[in-house]
Amino acid sequence: MSGILIAFGTALWLGILTSISPCPLATNVAAVSYLSKKILHIKAVLWSAVAYSLGRMVAYAVLGVIIISSLHSVPVIAQFLQRYMNKALGPILVIVGLFLLGFLRLNVSGFSISSEKQERLAQAGTKGAFALGFLFALAFCPTSAALFFGSLIPLALKSEIGIIFPILYGVGTALPVMIFAIGIALGISSVSRWFHKMSTLERYTKKITGIIFIVAGAYFIWAHIIMSIL
Repeated sequence: MSGILIAFGTALWLGILTSISPCPLATNVAAVSYLSKKILHIKAVLWSAVAYSLGRMVAYAVLGVIIISSLHSVPVIAQFLQRYMNKALGPILVIVGLFLLGFLRLNVSGFSISSEKQERLAQAGTKGAFALGFLFALAFCPTSAALFFGSLIPLALKSEIGIIFPILYGVGTALPVMIFAIGIALGISSVSRWFHKMSTLERYTKKITGIIFIVAGAYFIWAHIIMSIL
C-alpha cells in the first residue's frame, strides 16, 4: 500500500514540478492573465481559468493513457517491457536526474499557437479556455518533456496501475495554475508576485528531485543490472 502511495505521490509531484518550471510557469501566468483581461465578470474569469487548467490536465492524461495503453497492447512490446523495464529504468532515471541538475541539455520544439488563434480561443468562453490549456500543454518545453516522457511514462509502464499516473500528473500540473487563477479572480495582487517567485523555488526542488532520481536510478542499476551479472 505504501508503495502505491509513493508512486501516486511521485506522479503528482512530477506534475507540480512541471507546472512551476520556468517555461510552463511563464505560459500559465501569461495565459491566465490574458484570459482575465478578455473577460469582464469575475466569475467568468474564474471559470475560464478552471477550464484552462482542466484543459492542461486532460491533455497530459489523455496523451499518457494513449501511450501506455498502446505499448501494453502490443504483445512483443509488453513482453519486452516486462522483461527489461527494471533494467532500463535505472539509466533513464539517472539521465533525467542529470538533466534536472543541469548537466545535460534537451532541445525540444513544440508547436506554437498564433496570436490570432489565442485571441479567438480567449473570447470563446470556457470552451475556448479549455482548448487553450489543452494546446499549450502539448507544446512541450525541455523540462516538461523530460519529466513526462523521461520519468512519468517509464514509471507508469513499470507499474500494474500505471494508467493512473498520467491522470495524477495532469492534476499536479493544474494545482499551481488553479491557485493563481483563484487569486486573480479574487483580486489578490500579491498572488502574481508569489507565483513568479515560485521559479526560484523551482530551482531548488528540481535539484532535489534530480538527486533523488540519480540515487533511485543507481539503485536500479545495481539491483537489476550489476547484480544480474555478478
